[in-house]
Amino acid sequence: MKNLKKVLSVTAAAAMVMSTVAPVSVFADDATFKIGGIGPVTGAAAIYGQAVKNATELAINEVNEDGGINGYQVEFKFEDDENDAEKSLNAYNALKDWGMNILVGTVTSTPCVAVANETAADSMFQLTPSGSATECVTNPNVFRVCFSDPNQGTAAAQYIGEHKLATKVAIIYDSSDVYSSGITQNFTAEAANQGIEIVSSEAFTADNNKDFSVQLQKAKDGGAELVFLPIYYTEASLILAQADSMGLETKFFGCDGMDGILGVENFDTSLAEGLMLLTPFAADSTDEKTQAFVTAYKDAYTDTPNQFAADAYDAVYAIKAAAEKEDVKADMDVADICAALEKGMTEITLEGVTGDEITWTEDGEPNKAPKAVEIKDGAYAAME
Repeated sequence: MKNLKKVLSVTAAAAMVMSTVAPVSVFADDATFKIGGIGPVTGAAAIYGQAVKNATELAINEVNEDGGINGYQVEFKFEDDENDAEKSLNAYNALKDWGMNILVGTVTSTPCVAVANETAADSMFQLTPSGSATECVTNPNVFRVCFSDPNQGTAAAQYIGEHKLATKVAIIYDSSDVYSSGITQNFTAEAANQGIEIVSSEAFTADNNKDFSVQLQKAKDGGAELVFLPIYYTEASLILAQADSMGLETKFFGCDGMDGILGVENFDTSLAEGLMLLTPFAADSTDEKTQAFVTAYKDAYTDTPNQFAADAYDAVYAIKAAAEKEDVKADMDVADICAALEKGMTEITLEGVTGDEITWTEDGEPNKAPKAVEIKDGAYAAME
């Protein structure tokens, strides 16, 4: 009898522990939305993927605490793709096996394009926080939160021109990367409309991305008042260091791929002082929703969120709004969820941390106002 009581006691205790860990669904079948995420949390682009992973998790935890989506709890699972298209496809298949019915990802453009073809074939709804290449949202089931590459290029030229930052600009870009090439093409086209002279436009490739002396010398010889860097932060940190060593004193301006440069290992962040970048998010913004997000993110991850984190945070709340607009149920099949969310995304207006009154077009593009930040005293500061 004592042994039986002991077993019953242990069983009851275990049941109590389980009830505190697992969310209790109000639905008999315990259906949940299963949101998957894909991006680099190891490798050179890990800053982006980790930020997206953290912010997605943060937003989902908030949503669950607030009752879920249409009464259903949300599960989350994230897979590392190391910014590699093949590994991203493997990650996608692993998430499908897990039971994913919505994808927030992928984080970077080339893997996103590869995975988007698979989600289209599977009729899986996909919302990429930061896949900015035009091809990412070619299929009707894919939307994005960030600006597209062409939009970034156009907006950057307009910002530089309208704020009279420079009239002579040099460009250093990665011709082997669709992100960098796409931005450069549109920046060059819009520069002419802004009275900006392109004094040099020099490329590098992924196989030749360590020595930028030739590109910097041409910028210097051309009298560049500003160097436009539509590239990722790893190469940008090398460019800033090499520009300093050769005595090139000029302004530098980047896009969202620059976000993360202050976290580059062994980089002298004083070299980034005065660096400007186009972004829809500034962590030092004084508006209430941004500060609430920044505080929650810092409390959870002891770090300041970057634009990629902000994009991911808005992605979760966009899905929630679209699902509630169309009364999407977690026990619907993947194709029905996808069709409903495609419709819902074009009907919502999101008050996000990356923009006020964000809306989406049927081709998956967001409508929101671009902003810019400047690095001051080792931190991002909003520009007017």
